[in-house]
Amino acid sequence: MEPSHSSPSAELPQPKDLSHLLSRSTRNRNPSSIKRFYKYFSIPGIGQLAGGLPNPSYFPYDNFEANVALPNRWQPTPLEPVDPPSKDASTSTSKRGQPSARIEVPMVSRATEPAKKIDLTSALQYGTAQGYLPLQNLIRQFTRENLHPNVPYAGGPDIILTVGATDGFAKAIQAFQNEWSAEKDPLEEKEGLLVEQFAYMNAIQAARPRGMNIVPVKMDDEGIIAEGQGGLQDVLEKWDTKQGKRPHLMYTVACGQNPTGSVLSLSRKKALYDICSKYDIIIIEDEPYWFLQYPSSHPKRPNATTETTLPDTTAPTKSSGYPYLDSLVPSYLAVDTDGRVVRLDTFSKTIAPGCRMGWITAQPALIERLLRITETSTQQPSGFVQSLVAELLLGPSGTITPEPTKHGKRPDASQGWHISGWVRWLEGLRGAYERRMQLMCSVLDTGRHHVKSGTTPSLDADWGVVTKVPILSFQRPMGGMFVWIEVLFANHPLFRAGEFTGPELATALWVFWTRVPYLVLASPGTIFAPTQEVEAADAWRFFRLCFAACEEVEVEGLSRRVVSGLEAFWMVRRREVVEKLLDEANEESVEMETGGVTSLAGPC
Repeated sequence: MEPSHSSPSAELPQPKDLSHLLSRSTRNRNPSSIKRFYKYFSIPGIGQLAGGLPNPSYFPYDNFEANVALPNRWQPTPLEPVDPPSKDASTSTSKRGQPSARIEVPMVSRATEPAKKIDLTSALQYGTAQGYLPLQNLIRQFTRENLHPNVPYAGGPDIILTVGATDGFAKAIQAFQNEWSAEKDPLEEKEGLLVEQFAYMNAIQAARPRGMNIVPVKMDDEGIIAEGQGGLQDVLEKWDTKQGKRPHLMYTVACGQNPTGSVLSLSRKKALYDICSKYDIIIIEDEPYWFLQYPSSHPKRPNATTETTLPDTTAPTKSSGYPYLDSLVPSYLAVDTDGRVVRLDTFSKTIAPGCRMGWITAQPALIERLLRITETSTQQPSGFVQSLVAELLLGPSGTITPEPTKHGKRPDASQGWHISGWVRWLEGLRGAYERRMQLMCSVLDTGRHHVKSGTTPSLDADWGVVTKVPILSFQRPMGGMFVWIEVLFANHPLFRAGEFTGPELATALWVFWTRVPYLVLASPGTIFAPTQEVEAADAWRFFRLCFAACEEVEVEGLSRRVVSGLEAFWMVRRREVVEKLLDEANEESVEMETGGVTSLAGPC
């Protein structure tokens, strides 16, 4: 299915020159004097005496082979909310031993065009920093024509491969931020990073040692808010220059936000983008969960707890060519008239984290600067991984569009998934995770209240009374891999009696859940607090539950253990029980402070 065509890019504005926002080191970078020779290495018949390349005949690998899934392994869920959810949307398809295909990366490909040549001779050799050419071409076309066909500046975006989204973020920070030191730099030169009120902490931990102000922006159920107290406009308008420079970078996970699972609508993105344009801010859009958006979490479905609407997915003029991709809330790139969005993508959630491969999408001038950084750092992702992914997606022919067979049938997966198969894989993957989310949330729904019974005396008899005390609150995630739950500690008997504070009870519950018979580990909300102020204010009330990592057959049982553990904790009345739990937590405080618990956040 091909994307439709819209007006020529000549009618669109050129992206803005944002070179004034680059760091000093990034502005001063020149092209690699060695890498510029690489494009000549592929000229047929060239006598290669210039570079320091090892001879590929001495590589110890003759080929790579792997059994791979068929693109239709997982059952998709409906693209629109279904009331009630259909049978297909709630039935597991996680079965071992499903049909697969075999792929091979040979030592030498028969293809002559460098863009179609997938083999170990080329993949395991030194290459250009843009990435392995066949894979880089595929991702560039997929990005421009299918993922983001409506980028509103002339020429459209470019891409560069990365060693995962964490690497992409590190390079983006290096490109746009000057390191600051309290020992040698004046305070007025200190730069800042705008982040969500609850944020992915690996990004914060990468930025803070560079001397950045970490500036949280208030969130609601949809994500970052544009207006109102604590919103983006408010933070920037009231910025106190005594803290340093007003931030010119914003980091956000807009879809399936980590940890809250929220999804920003396109209209909210447009409002936030307009503010960023007004204050000249670069948006670093980290989207590891963009493909995992869940229509079944539409708030108007049964058991809805809010009256908010499904995030607006309306994109202007041009289709991706695939109904599933068209159903997703578009990226900030869809409203990026200035060319100030730097989007991070990764294969970690769609193939495997160990791939350590992703890509950055941005206007070409910014990609060129990121290329200069890459040339003298990571250079490009692992050739082993790039060749296997390229073979999976392109097949031995190295073509982006599958060639028809003699009988007009679609070639099998051994001939490559191609873009249509890749989209089908993503759609099925979303379905598999959506079913897990539904199952966890259905169990958690049963634990929203603690039911206690008692008696009320009357004139002639005592009457039995049943009281429902709210103890748990959450919204079904609109995307991602997590359920963000709030425990209502203010209703716990020991809090009401003044025996313990809310943060103390939260710490005790976290330990209590790890005890027999519950044996579940949740991520405490405090590890997602970007500042001490957010941690002290309300982060302690929350926990993040991941429905992705465990086996599908375990999701229901583990969710029930969360509910039963919370119910049992609400029955605790003795002070010494909580004190013992707190003592145990304090014994682990050193590990918690040095990142042992923070690692639960999981890398993007």
